[in-house]
Amino acid sequence: MGFVSATSPVEVEPTVTPDEVTLVAKPWVTIVWNDPVNLMSYVAFVFQKYFGYDKAKAEKLMLEVHREGKSAVSSGSREEMERDVQAMHEYGLWATMEKQ
Repeated sequence: MGFVSATSPVEVEPTVTPDEVTLVAKPWVTIVWNDPVNLMSYVAFVFQKYFGYDKAKAEKLMLEVHREGKSAVSSGSREEMERDVQAMHEYGLWATMEKQ
């Protein structure tokens, strides 16, 4: 006969939830704001060209910008978001970054 342990399993609370892991991994977002200058089709085009989003995702984000006034279009490190904000400015879009 083998040895049988007298201890029962113990539940341990996780110290970090999956949502917290995501926040730590991508704590910054690039936000594109609505403006009275750029056409909706152009905004969607920029999202496809720069971020590589497919047409459906680019149009969804563009509609958020149009209807809600802004959209978080990318997330990542501070340096990555600084690069994305600069790129949006170069395309003529109004963009900022926020820490999440």
